[in-house]
Amino acid sequence: MLLKIFLSALRITIAVAAILALLWWFGVRMPGKNISKAAPLSPDEIALREELRADVQKLAGEIGERNMWHYPQLNAAADFIENSFARAGFHPRRDTYEMRGQACHNIEAEIPGARPEILLIGAHYDSVFGSPGANDNGTGVAAMLALARRFAGTKPKHTLRFVAFVNEEPPYFLSDEMGSFIYAGRCKTRGDKISAMISLETIGYFSDAPHSQTYPSPGLGLFYPKVGDFIGFVSNLPSRTLLHCVIALFREHAKIPSEGASLPGFIPGVSWSDQWSFWRHGYPGIMVTDTAPFRYPYYHSSSDTPDKLDYDRFTLVVSGMEKVIEDLDKL
Repeated sequence: MLLKIFLSALRITIAVAAILALLWWFGVRMPGKNISKAAPLSPDEIALREELRADVQKLAGEIGERNMWHYPQLNAAADFIENSFARAGFHPRRDTYEMRGQACHNIEAEIPGARPEILLIGAHYDSVFGSPGANDNGTGVAAMLALARRFAGTKPKHTLRFVAFVNEEPPYFLSDEMGSFIYAGRCKTRGDKISAMISLETIGYFSDAPHSQTYPSPGLGLFYPKVGDFIGFVSNLPSRTLLHCVIALFREHAKIPSEGASLPGFIPGVSWSDQWSFWRHGYPGIMVTDTAPFRYPYYHSSSDTPDKLDYDRFTLVVSGMEKVIEDLDKL
């Protein structure tokens, strides 16, 4: 009897070890050399920090809560993004659809490239009901606008497309009513060759406190830090090659710790932004995130205000992503 119990326990242990080994090999193991702590800002990054701070303040401080229940504010955010693109020298386009009798706008700005492949950098600009949305997702929009400004006037090999998406938050979340889902569907119909979609989603909160980082599955905590001082790169399994490429490029230039995960889309958090819409239409995509649902104390609350953010480390993420886009365009 004891032998049977021992053998049964042994088989279970071996199975669990095999699953964890496969998870590490295919989902957790990432290329490039990580760093252990954030570096000081350069003079150019100090200027970028103030640019990011101003745009987050505009979206979450001045405009505030912006969604279909606060429709004038949602449109004010759209106008701000469109005007920001125009001031940077773009000719922005509104990709509009109707939601229960009201017009909703995705807003895009594009730099045509010598090749048909498109590198798309996106972020949703709506906020969840009851929240001004500084981190979620004022940070993503501010980063997207800052990156667009830095590439304006360049002549890339790939077409660079910057898109602000509407209606990512509930009740549209993970549905065909998301702005990004409608946008990705129209891209597919047109035959757009999107080789990489990068979703910027909550990238402004970091903590050095012990146990400030949690995970959606207990097993993941075996592989990742328990301190929320890193930026995360996340994909589903079909986008694993893109994820590895991006995180390797980020780590070549990075001045902030980074972690990556390529996991099945059903694991909580993996699909939780606009990259999901592009996966559904057959495009590769990744999410860049501070993993807010598992770190940020003010996630989806009225306290998600601009003063809660770490603008220095937020800046280092955006600075690193600028280098990633430059390097992706060379491939």
